[in-house]
Amino acid sequence: MNSLGINKLNRETKVVVAMSGGVDSSVVAALMKQEGYNVKGITLKLYDDNKDSKKGRQCCAGQDIMDAKRVSEKINIAHEILYYQKKFKSEVIDSFIDSYAAGETPIPCVQCNQTVKFRDLFKYAKELKADALITGHYVSRVQINGHANMYRAKDHNRDQSYFLFNTTQEQLNYLRFPLGEIDKSVTRSIAKKLNLNVADKPDSQDICFVPNGDYSSVIKKYRPESFKKGKIVDLFGNQIGEHEGIINYTIGQRKGIKISSSKPLYVVNINADNNTVVVGHKENLKIKKIYLRNINILAPKKEFEKIIKIKVRSTGKLLNAKIKFEKDYANVEILDNETGISPGQACVFYSKDEVGDKVMGGGWIDRTFNNNLST
Repeated sequence: MNSLGINKLNRETKVVVAMSGGVDSSVVAALMKQEGYNVKGITLKLYDDNKDSKKGRQCCAGQDIMDAKRVSEKINIAHEILYYQKKFKSEVIDSFIDSYAAGETPIPCVQCNQTVKFRDLFKYAKELKADALITGHYVSRVQINGHANMYRAKDHNRDQSYFLFNTTQEQLNYLRFPLGEIDKSVTRSIAKKLNLNVADKPDSQDICFVPNGDYSSVIKKYRPESFKKGKIVDLFGNQIGEHEGIINYTIGQRKGIKISSSKPLYVVNINADNNTVVVGHKENLKIKKIYLRNINILAPKKEFEKIIKIKVRSTGKLLNAKIKFEKDYANVEILDNETGISPGQACVFYSKDEVGDKVMGGGWIDRTFNNNLST
């Protein structure tokens, strides 16, 4: 059994490494090569570059593809570019815009992992007869009694399990995440020791097709009709202002409301059906129940009979919760205090065991409930 848990000699084990052009995936490819595996790097071209994209730091842009190619040449592995722009546009960008137009706050990185990366690249790696698909994600994969389990990474500050909740069991059986047990600082140290050209490359800061963090400009480009003026109302439905389009607002937002008040106002609901933004005070953001759609389960249902942990935003803390399933949906009762939860985000399930925080699956937040209103 080799280091990947595959019953083959390293040199006879073919692996595909998803190379974004960043330091993490580059180090993973180099480590696999060092261990004597038969390595092929694959980089995805996901969107058509424009002049503005060069101002930001993101993955899958032209420079990143060149960086991945240079690393591949440096460590002497085969490298291929797959052109997935059409798939990415329909599966990720369009979904992102639809979600914002519906008053939600989407997470395109989850959609990207779920579709073009872990579905389409997974399929292509299988067609190449590779034994495993390797990525530079910070998440741990632990094989227990022949069953692959996903855990939060050792470096919790870098943990990316929230973005991988939609990984299927079939995919998890095939995937490997070599960086799950090391810190980011160690990854950079390895890159420097190997003299990789990306050793000091900054991490991606933006969504790849929103390089400057300006979501509204992207939506305006593809869906200009979304910028429709409407009412800003209080919790009782009274109009107290006007907005320039609901896509300019997210749940929990404070800045940009432009309405004077004795207490700070926050966005507590976005109603796409009647094109209104509902504002209230901070206490109105408290959420106790959420309703999830499109559930993905990676653990036996009986494990959900106890109180579990959930995460409702990528940078959020683990919260105690109770889960009740209804066919393809789930009702979640949050037992801790949490505010500003937005539809369109993910709710990821965790359970603690002797190994760590195991990912049990998750779902997309469809609605939230508090004492004031449902969103």
